[in-house]
Amino acid sequence: MLHFLPGPIIGCLSVILYIVNTVLWLIPILICSLLKALVPLNLWQKLFSYLLDQMASNWVLFNTFIQKLFTKTKINTSGLEKLQMKDWYLVISNHQSWTDILVLQRIFHGKIPFLKFFLKRELIYVPLLGLAWWALDFPFMKRYSQHFLKKNPHLKGKDIETTIKACEKFKHKPVSVMNFIEGTRFTTEKHNQQNSPFQRLLKPKAGGIGFVLQAMKGNLSKVVNVTIYYPDGEPNFLDFLCGRIKQVNITIETQDIDESLKGDYVNDRAYKIQFQKWVNQLWLDKDKKMLQLEEQANKDI
Repeated sequence: MLHFLPGPIIGCLSVILYIVNTVLWLIPILICSLLKALVPLNLWQKLFSYLLDQMASNWVLFNTFIQKLFTKTKINTSGLEKLQMKDWYLVISNHQSWTDILVLQRIFHGKIPFLKFFLKRELIYVPLLGLAWWALDFPFMKRYSQHFLKKNPHLKGKDIETTIKACEKFKHKPVSVMNFIEGTRFTTEKHNQQNSPFQRLLKPKAGGIGFVLQAMKGNLSKVVNVTIYYPDGEPNFLDFLCGRIKQVNITIETQDIDESLKGDYVNDRAYKIQFQKWVNQLWLDKDKKMLQLEEQANKDI
């Protein structure tokens, strides 16, 4: 409605409204989170978990309203019709921009349970948002490289312990566990440094979702595989705030988590290799999808 305003003004107004919306919901979210922690009774915990997710859902709803108020960004999606609120999902996606998070929250709102993102531990220090993510039980992860573990063997297995502890909170009500399995946002520089075998993607890290599936012990029932493509190129967050993103194309593919995807990722080497092959094939297919979306966008120009 107000997309006729100059980009810098749209950006400033968007930031102000996002902050106001976050603060307004952060206060009751923190209060309910503390009340939830004070009484370790199952019914009490469930009640406040539902309240917290509803508040978070309203937070996303108002963020979406802000986006529609100031921008004309068109989000094209396919595959949403197969999803429902009463199921447990593992959601995976390629990652290109901070914009991805807001876009994913927007398209999945009311379609699946509230998204619980696995976040780098450093993100807990993001002003306002870090507190909100903590209060909403978003898992904060610390990954250790093999080189680091060789020097600090006492930390071996700590990552799976952290994942199991985080996932304990997700077993009692439907949830959508979200993981960007590239581990970081795509850039040409990172792509070159990795010598990635994929044309439009970084190498996937199977360990994160392998740990999640192991930790959830069969509670997750479906994988939601999301491919995000920006026809005008990977945007930065400022582009999104200022309404410069014209279009986002998203394809969603859902598959059951069958017995072949369940196992002990830490101790079963054969399962680990099989799982890594499955993830790699997903990424090969996603890379082809990205190229198809790019080809289609070029034809539409």
